Amino acid sequence: MSRTKAILLFLSVLLIAVPVFGTIAQDASPAWPDLGGREIVIAVENAYPPYNFYNENNEAVGWDYDTFNAICALLNCVPVFEEVGWDGMLAGIATGQWDVAGDGITYTVARDESVDFSSLYQAYDEALLVREGEDRFTDPESLKALPEYRVATQVGTTNEITAKSLFAEDRVLSFDTFGAAIEALLNDDVDAVVVDRPAAEGYIEAQGGMMTLPGSLAGIEGLAFAFPPGSELVPYINAAMWSLQATGEWDAIYVKWFESN
Repeated sequence: MSRTKAILLFLSVLLIAVPVFGTIAQDASPAWPDLGGREIVIAVENAYPPYNFYNENNEAVGWDYDTFNAICALLNCVPVFEEVGWDGMLAGIATGQWDVAGDGITYTVARDESVDFSSLYQAYDEALLVREGEDRFTDPESLKALPEYRVATQVGTTNEITAKSLFAEDRVLSFDTFGAAIEALLNDDVDAVVVDRPAAEGYIEAQGGMMTLPGSLAGIEGLAFAFPPGSELVPYINAAMWSLQATGEWDAIYVKWFESN
């Protein structure tokens, strides 16, 4: 069993109970709410593979796209994806600029004070992403033993919090996007990138020349969709997530983006 698969086994423990509309019998379907073709505006960065990114044909694709398309197929809504910089995404959701945010957002108690969250949908850990063949260090402690080491991450993320808790703050370089942090790594400007492991694997698949170190940096965490406070969409999205999980479509989308290669 791969490390990623083992981590995902924690999902059943982390998932929050999901409300379901209507009465569900063993061989019956829930009575779905009909959103009447309403547009649902979804904030994505388009720079965070495999959740959302531009492919070789310059098409915006990824797990977020397939998942929200499947959710809206159940709820009779139209997903409208809007490209948003990470630095303003949660603040914009908090003020209702968009209906929901994808982008692999980590649930935290602090964030829950300003936005609402869906049920958790994925369990993961944080890892050190390094250049392929890296043999000077194997974990944070041996990395810190290197003279003039540098660690990159993205500003305003839980990864930045983890990086600054593990390494000297003046050794942490925070970039506006993870793409810039990855470029710094591949250009030999930094020694490692602190990033969520699923995203690290997405960058490895997209660009090559990198690998993750096996150790977890901050234990198991969970991802959720973020909504404006009091959003009426939360129970609807939760119910659709439950249905996709129950039918196996959720797993099929996961395999496509995380295990297909």
